[in-house]
Amino acid sequence: MVSLETTPALQLPVIDFTSPNLKPGTVEWDSVRGDVRRALEEYGCFEALYDKVPVQLREAVFNVSEEAFQLPLETKQRVVSKRKYRGYVCQIPTLPLFEVMGVDFAENEDKVNEFTHKLWPQGNASFSEAVMSFTEKVSKLDLMARRMIMESFGISENYIDKHLKNMLTILCQNDVKDGLEVRG
Repeated sequence: MVSLETTPALQLPVIDFTSPNLKPGTVEWDSVRGDVRRALEEYGCFEALYDKVPVQLREAVFNVSEEAFQLPLETKQRVVSKRKYRGYVCQIPTLPLFEVMGVDFAENEDKVNEFTHKLWPQGNASFSEAVMSFTEKVSKLDLMARRMIMESFGISENYIDKHLKNMLTILCQNDVKDGLEVRG
């Protein structure tokens, strides 16, 4: 049996996406692209340093998210989706503390407003605006990382755009001091 006290903490790779010179075809792009691929091959994920999402916007998203999760259970259950782990999901027997709300097509203003009105029939402009603005900013990082992944495998430019519509999960921690726990 392994003691958690003697097991060193896993350090995920930290990849810097903040350089204004990080553009396809540059030496810097190629270097970061290699870092992304190595991180995914070894760890399956990485921590991204990305300065295009202002602190105020991150705080706004965490605040409106907290507001949404504090709604009564019956209200949250109005948000349903046919897609797995989308909408409001909770009460999984093997994960008793698991609770998630996923906005389908968060880059689409109508879909965000539809989601918002299910939780707040009178509307909640601060929620909708924060989600839309955050999604717009983080989507740029998402597309950049996926482009790097595909380029690292030699996928031709002609095919990259066709594959950029698939999902990538971006996880933001809120007041988690020792990291997130993942169980398989």
